[in-house]
Amino acid sequence: MRDPKRLDDFYKKMCELHKAYFPDWRWGQMCSNFFGWLITEKSKDLFFPEENDMMKYFEEYCNLHKRIN
Repeated sequence: MRDPKRLDDFYKKMCELHKAYFPDWRWGQMCSNFFGWLITEKSKDLFFPEENDMMKYFEEYCNLHKRIN
């Protein structure tokens, strides 16, 4: 079984990135946009990545969004 404590750091980092890159987006809006990008641009099924991999993808998404705006 995975250690549930791994989620604390994951959600803390997600919150920091949400505030830094998407402060005006609602949680569902951010997730929907990110998951759509993950599926279409990275060809990833969001069911399978572990939290550390998902964070790498989310950081990449944040960096792409920063360059566009």
